[in-house]
Amino acid sequence: MTGCFVHGATLGLAWFVIVNAAVTFAVAAWASRTLRRSRRRSATTWFVVRMLPGVGALLFVAAVFAPSYWRYEPRDLVEGFDVTLTGFAIVAAALLVAASVRAVRAWFSASRRTQLWMQTARPLALAGAPMPAFEIDTEAPMLALIGVLRPRLMVTRGLLDALTDEEIAASVAHEVGHSRAWDNLKRLLMRATPDLLSFCSAARALERRWASAAEHRADRAAAHDSAAARCALASALVKVARLTPTTTPIAEPISTLIDGGDIVSRVERLLADAVPSVRRRSALGWTGLAVAAGVAAMAYAPALRLVHSFTEVLVHVLP
Repeated sequence: MTGCFVHGATLGLAWFVIVNAAVTFAVAAWASRTLRRSRRRSATTWFVVRMLPGVGALLFVAAVFAPSYWRYEPRDLVEGFDVTLTGFAIVAAALLVAASVRAVRAWFSASRRTQLWMQTARPLALAGAPMPAFEIDTEAPMLALIGVLRPRLMVTRGLLDALTDEEIAASVAHEVGHSRAWDNLKRLLMRATPDLLSFCSAARALERRWASAAEHRADRAAAHDSAAARCALASALVKVARLTPTTTPIAEPISTLIDGGDIVSRVERLLADAVPSVRRRSALGWTGLAVAAGVAAMAYAPALRLVHSFTEVLVHVLP
């Protein structure tokens, strides 16, 4: 039984690499074509595409390969370990370790930055902020949302001095939008996803597009269909951008007011006559999803047998 479990784990890791590589190739090809276009896509789309290789491979192994191996693999048959499949398993293990290291480094880096800020932090009452807020001392004006489960707002004295009450309220509403969208968690998940796409330039491009779309979404959340709020947020963005002409994107799971997206496009969209609304999924779209789910349910059992048959082919064909 132990040998069967180890052999199954090796095959599962090999399948993880195979599916990961296939989806990575598809995502990279899609990204190279899509990123050249100016069509706007939602932050959810960019996030799902970025996560697809790693999450798709994990789901395939857990939901398809593992059940097929458990159902069709003889318990009393112990096969040898092929060099190629073992190599794939080692690559998969390396991807999982590398993703864990990236996630831990990002988390501890954010923790260190937070601890540094909290050394000089003073509690601050901000209207419209549902989470605790603190005033901190740093050189550049900044408004940052830190934390995932217990979010907090960090505001510098320079920003409080530079912005009006209306601009501060709009900026706080922007960060609340990040909090409600769980953007800090998404930043961490993109660091933690184990995939081959992380080694491609397409990954950074997708993450930049997600960050830009997430900023626009937070801008919309802050506007509340109010012309005054849009103007106040646009004014705040311009002031902060002028006070910090050069910004370095933060890699940790921390959201700041001007840490993503092009300031010009954000201001132009805020000052437009109407804030673009996110199109809601139509009834036809939900019907399509229901039909796809039904087809997947009907094809699940045959898929398990097919995957096991293909696994046997891999075992006997690969060296």
